[in-house]
Amino acid sequence: MKKYLTPLFLSAIMSLPLSSAQASDISGISPKATYELLQQKPDEVLFIDVRDPIEIMFIGFTDEVDLNIPYLMVDRSQWDAKKNRFRLYQNPDFATQVEQALLERGLDKQATVITMCRSGSERGLPSAEFLRKHGFPNATYMINGFQGDSAKAGEKTGFRIQNGWQNSGLPWGSKPNPEKIYRIDR
Repeated sequence: MKKYLTPLFLSAIMSLPLSSAQASDISGISPKATYELLQQKPDEVLFIDVRDPIEIMFIGFTDEVDLNIPYLMVDRSQWDAKKNRFRLYQNPDFATQVEQALLERGLDKQATVITMCRSGSERGLPSAEFLRKHGFPNATYMINGFQGDSAKAGEKTGFRIQNGWQNSGLPWGSKPNPEKIYRIDR
């Protein structure tokens, strides 16, 4: 069951050590609480977008993230017939790349790391669990991700128009920042 954090409780829990928590006990942080934390403690948090860069190109991006480090990547050479999509595979360098991003900001593996995907569940939570298992005790994820949940009824059924970063009035745009997006051309 997902647990939602309110800004009121955020400052209290952010001061608690998370190293004793189990991966299944990870409580997500809301988009608005994430934004507030980034405004209050920008030098103490690493906020990473874990989506594939192609997805970001078509859905949107927030420059509030420190970096795009994909957790799952798209293998365009293999089709997954069961899921009717290209095969996804885990970025083999994910933990190393996150640690490098922390070091470049003067932080260590004890710092708060917030991961964000499209909806919060398929890559956001699993990437935070993965980081916790690999020595990042304060990794968490942003609930509802960048795009949020799909409407279940009405004229816009199926459209991701509920919650999430994009639907919370937070800063975002249609073009990724070339300095923050995951690139293999440099």
